[in-house]
Amino acid sequence: MLDAIFAEPVQAGIPWRDIEALFVACGAELSEGQGSRVRVALNGLRAVFHRPHPQKETDKGAVKSVRRFLTEAEVWP
Repeated sequence: MLDAIFAEPVQAGIPWRDIEALFVACGAELSEGQGSRVRVALNGLRAVFHRPHPQKETDKGAVKSVRRFLTEAEVWP
């Protein structure tokens, strides 16, 4: 999954549940926010993401945001 997040060109259509599972596998703590918000804490960093809806897959912008967060948290392939 990490390879899909960091693939070039940026991929869309990655299932959000797979991204959440990746966060957990990396040691992140997830908590529910309001509505579709998910708070993620990893390696001292915090971010808030929005679960895609009604579809279950991410768009390119969301993948870029996840990639940026993981890079700042020093997680990369």
